[in-house]
Amino acid sequence: MSEKFQFEIDRARGLVRITMSGFYEAEDVAAFVEARKKAHAELGLAPNAHMTLNDLRGMKVQSQDTVRAFQAILTAPEYRSRKLAFVVDRNLAAMQLERTLVARDAQIFTDIASAERYLFADEEAQPQRRFG
Repeated sequence: MSEKFQFEIDRARGLVRITMSGFYEAEDVAAFVEARKKAHAELGLAPNAHMTLNDLRGMKVQSQDTVRAFQAILTAPEYRSRKLAFVVDRNLAAMQLERTLVARDAQIFTDIASAERYLFADEEAQPQRRFG
């Protein structure tokens, strides 16, 4: 596993937990994509049936090339999450994430507990908010 990212699989809940930190170069993004493929395979669900919680609190502000690369990753249909939650600090990296998520229905939170409540709540009863 990379020092910049970690994946944790929760099969019982159909959840992929990702923790990301640092500054990403092109090779880091490529390694992340490969690790994500492996994590999804280990989860063992049908495509797009999983949920994702991504903790970005350790991320640095990224280059525009990296932001564009992650935007492409988020719009790729083959690994699209049924529900997607990000945990961020309120800083410039969070603002970059907002721009990256233009093409995705995702929620952004400042703590893990709020993100988990969103992911595991009845979707019809959950209010749609940014920064929960």
